Amino acid sequence: MPDPIVIKPEPDHKLTVIFLHGLGDTGDGWKSTLEGELSVENVKYILPTAPTISVTINLGMRMTAWYDIQSFDPHAKEDGENIEKSAQYVHKLIEEEEKLGTPTENIIVGGFSQGGAIALYAGLTCSKRLGGIIGMSCYLPLRDKIAGNLTVNKDIPVLMCHGSSDAIVHYSLGQASSLLLQKHTSNMTFKTYTGLGHSACPDELKDVKDYIKSKLSSAS
Repeated sequence: MPDPIVIKPEPDHKLTVIFLHGLGDTGDGWKSTLEGELSVENVKYILPTAPTISVTINLGMRMTAWYDIQSFDPHAKEDGENIEKSAQYVHKLIEEEEKLGTPTENIIVGGFSQGGAIALYAGLTCSKRLGGIIGMSCYLPLRDKIAGNLTVNKDIPVLMCHGSSDAIVHYSLGQASSLLLQKHTSNMTFKTYTGLGHSACPDELKDVKDYIKSKLSSAS
């Protein structure tokens, strides 16, 4: 995998956001949005790119993906091996950022679509306490394992955002994940964007930016 893209903070570094792209995309695909609509003073962004693998749901085509997807049916078999591998990679990025001097409580893990799914799973199973988790247009993978894998992050603020007209990752799938997380975590927020498909909109980006700002205010 290539080295992650890093958007340096201005003027000082107080908070880090590790943001994961969706299926078939790269870290560069979200760079302009993070430098534009989601630009926040004192926030460093890290944008990794997923490895290239064969993706079943796309007729076996090779593309960037955090894990293989056979179907979006909630009962379909999941690629547990690559989900865990991708989560471990995120944990490694968190550890590297901590070694550079950023307390893990000042690190947010977020992402869009498949990247949001990994952000949810990696954040909730991380052994070190984080600042928060953002999941956009996504769902929680390996949901049957999450209750037993929850760690010190079961009470950190989790923000999920989903369009009501999402035809790729259906709204009902994201909503079901949020309801499950409400049972096992204590600080879960799920926001709905009426008429939005599998994309981001200005209102959603504003909510994400406000969430990041709220964490920045408590960062040491």
